[in-house]
Parts: sequence; C-alpha cells; structure tokens
Amino acid sequence: MPEPRDLHRGTTAVMSTILVLLGVAMIVRTLVAGGGAIALGLLLGVLFIAAGAGRLYLNARLAGGPGGRTRRGR
Repeated sequence: MPEPRDLHRGTTAVMSTILVLLGVAMIVRTLVAGGGAIALGLLLGVLFIAAGAGRLYLNARLAGGPGGRTRRGR
C-alpha cells in the first residue's frame, strides 16, 4: 500500500496533466471556431496550461526530483 504522501503526489500529477490537456483542448477549440488573439477560450486555455505546468513543476521540485529538495530534508 502506498504512503499517503506518495498517493497525494501521484494524484496531483494526474490532475495537473489533465489541466494542461484541457488548456490545449480549449486553445485548439477556440482557434478552430475562428477565435481571435484575445478570445476568452484562448486566454483560459493559456491559464489552464500555466496552472497545470506550475503544479507539475512544484510537485517535482518538492518531491525531490531533478534539482529539487525533499520536504523531509528541510
């Protein structure tokens, strides 16, 4: 059985990846529908991608990934 902290990290990674994919889908859908450079779907898509990528970055950094530090080693 995985540790609760490991389960939380894995779930965070999955949800963050879903956020990035939703952002990409929003951008593609907006561009296909003829949205301009400042369309709401484009803006929201970029924000979703930024939120998901930021969460993935922090998750890897706090998990002791490459160049990261562990929370236990504070």
